[in-house]
Amino acid sequence: MQFSLWLALAGAGAMISLTPGAGAINTMSNALTSGFRRSLWGVLGQQLALVVHVVIVAAGVGIIVSNSPFLFHLIRYVGAAYLVYLGVRKLLAKAEQPPADGAPGIFEPGFSMFRRGLWVNLLNPKAIVFFLAFMPQFIRPERPLLPQYVILTATVVVIDIIVMWFIFAAGAKQLKHLTTSEHGQLVLNRIFGILFIGVGILLAVV
Repeated sequence: MQFSLWLALAGAGAMISLTPGAGAINTMSNALTSGFRRSLWGVLGQQLALVVHVVIVAAGVGIIVSNSPFLFHLIRYVGAAYLVYLGVRKLLAKAEQPPADGAPGIFEPGFSMFRRGLWVNLLNPKAIVFFLAFMPQFIRPERPLLPQYVILTATVVVIDIIVMWFIFAAGAKQLKHLTTSEHGQLVLNRIFGILFIGVGILLAVV
């Protein structure tokens, strides 16, 4: 891949990652409840979903999904329902004992955050359609395909990790003071619950 083409890819990847969505909401929620460092588990789960999307599109399955209204809407509504489910769980969550010395108030297993991050990104059929439109701009069919897909995937994943962890997860620190009281925790639960539900509804109707 030419360096100028890679720069365009990196710029496009950064713009995509910086666009707030379910992944950003999930990352910020994890950072607030489990801490900045441990929120990386959820970010890594989201990256695995991105890799799966790229593989699906590269294998040609993405065309089948995008051309099949039944499959597209099935994945779409399941994904929307999952986001609404996460939102309802947040709305119903009770406040934990306020943490001492700024430590996280809730310990959630890393695999649990990883799994949730995976499903949040994976159950988004629009990501498959997006990659179908996005990837051909940076793939040259007359050249070996595997190295190009590897570079594209690695670039998108690394940029998304940087944006999710160092911008959204780090940015969540600005709200960290709310976790030091039970009232603040309830407020955060309501905020992120509404955000998850809102994104889920948008995924279903837009």
